[in-house]
Amino acid sequence: MSRFARKLTRRRSARTAGKGGFTLIEILVVIAIIAILAALLLPVLQSGKAKGKRAACLNNLKQFAISSQMYSADNDGRLVDNLPLTQGTNVWVPGTMTDPTQATNQTLIRQGKLYPYASQVPIYRCPADPSQSGGAPRVRSYSMNCWMGSRYMERTYPQNYRTFVRESEVSSAGPSKLWSIIDEHEASIDDAWFLVTMDDSMPFASFPAMRHDHGYVLNFADGHVETHKLRDPTTPNPVLSPQGGYQVGKQNLDWMRLKQVTTILDGAR
Repeated sequence: MSRFARKLTRRRSARTAGKGGFTLIEILVVIAIIAILAALLLPVLQSGKAKGKRAACLNNLKQFAISSQMYSADNDGRLVDNLPLTQGTNVWVPGTMTDPTQATNQTLIRQGKLYPYASQVPIYRCPADPSQSGGAPRVRSYSMNCWMGSRYMERTYPQNYRTFVRESEVSSAGPSKLWSIIDEHEASIDDAWFLVTMDDSMPFASFPAMRHDHGYVLNFADGHVETHKLRDPTTPNPVLSPQGGYQVGKQNLDWMRLKQVTTILDGAR
């Protein structure tokens, strides 16, 4: 090959190489665009994940509602037993999440009266519940309305409000207006008995969860489920408050809303 031909070939190769490469500025622009797209998409992905967990929690509470109805049908119309831990263990689900030996004990879940009808251990825990004990996830995130399943509140907190131990009693009061099982806050949950003092003596002694877009899930005696948002600015975050120090004023809107669907005045229909 002549000298001229070699020189021409080198020039062509240089032009071709220049056309096929990227400058530093072009690479930086591409990286910046990718970073912007990732920043825009991340909240969407996180929101989708949170919605999925909330849907799963709603499904758990729906299964509990159906299971409770099946239990009543098989037990002459009685509601499943529900008592505080100090009153015995023969209840809808025994155990307390404040005891490390019980908080991760699946056997206690299986010993509950409702387990033959809700017989999958994972449904007793909200998928968005971050709580652990000894490095392992707690087995339960849900608790039952203290006015359901026993006469304990009538004996201990005589307040002129009704307790419910039979399906017929709930039916006469309005099953679509009374909640049964709730998603309880990880800082509050102990036994499976959710205390609501209708006389405002201890507002939020048991605290609802905040893990679903600052809201909680609960089911009702007629079988439907709802998500309630915590909207009152005075409602504290129990994680940031000392144990027992997150009680609120009796005019707190979130507290009043929960009371409205907990029980009814004695004699009301």
